[in-house]
Amino acid sequence: MGVRHFLDLSDAGADGIAAMLADALDRKAARAGWPKGKPDADAPLAGHALAMVFEKNSTRTRVSFDMAIRQLGGSSIVLDAGTTQLGRGETVADTARVLSGYCDAIMIRTDDHAKVEEMAAYASVPVINGLTDASHPCQIVADLLTIIESGKSLPGLKVAWLGDGNNVLASIVEAASLMQFDVVAACPQGFQPEEEAIVRASGRARVVGDPREAVEGADIVVTDTWISMGQLHAETKLAAMMPYQVTEALMAAAKPDAKFLHCLPAHREEEVVSAVIDGPQSLIWQEAENRLHAQKAILRWCFGQIG
Repeated sequence: MGVRHFLDLSDAGADGIAAMLADALDRKAARAGWPKGKPDADAPLAGHALAMVFEKNSTRTRVSFDMAIRQLGGSSIVLDAGTTQLGRGETVADTARVLSGYCDAIMIRTDDHAKVEEMAAYASVPVINGLTDASHPCQIVADLLTIIESGKSLPGLKVAWLGDGNNVLASIVEAASLMQFDVVAACPQGFQPEEEAIVRASGRARVVGDPREAVEGADIVVTDTWISMGQLHAETKLAAMMPYQVTEALMAAAKPDAKFLHCLPAHREEEVVSAVIDGPQSLIWQEAENRLHAQKAILRWCFGQIG
């Protein structure tokens, strides 16, 4: 078996994702009530070291991957672009070669998806996409885990997306094709996802202009921040996005047992009102914790231990 990189969900495929979800559920249950820093009983990645490269700010990705490798028995080293040679012009390819000699896997969170692809092309160890401007596969594994924990089955599920046609939506659409559920995304003109991503979903995704049409009959309602790190023209974008704000009235148009997801950080009273975030349909804190359990399963898949 060659090196397993996890740059997008399709790298693992439906079987790989199913294996990750099953492993995450089992490991989460097995350590219920334990201190967070205690390694899993079998410590399956004992002796393994994970390099974490950050070119973008991070809370959940940074802490969840750090704790994930610890709970699996391994260790991590954090590299911020501003304090490494990568931030001073060393190429991604050269960095990949060097880190491969020190560590057993590399997780990188950056802007340009081409950087992650270049890292994988030159690394001799698994490379994991911790977020790029094109996709956010680790987040979606956590989201799918949260949906399953809520008692819902993925095949035939209807997911409504509100707002920006961004990297998180791209990964949700990719998941829909793999795991056989449907996505209806309501996005304003000028902020729709790339048509290619919708086409690749093989009929499992469509884009509409009306937010109410998207949420009607939805099992899951998802949104994300409208203004990503470093984006310009915020005022124009906010004005276009306001009709897509997730409100209590909009949630009421979904199924009565619909759940709300948001990858966080949230800008309260922008993309979603606090009454929804803190309301009974919201699963966002469980979703955030599940980043940890998802990362563990992703790491084990990359090392060929599952799937």
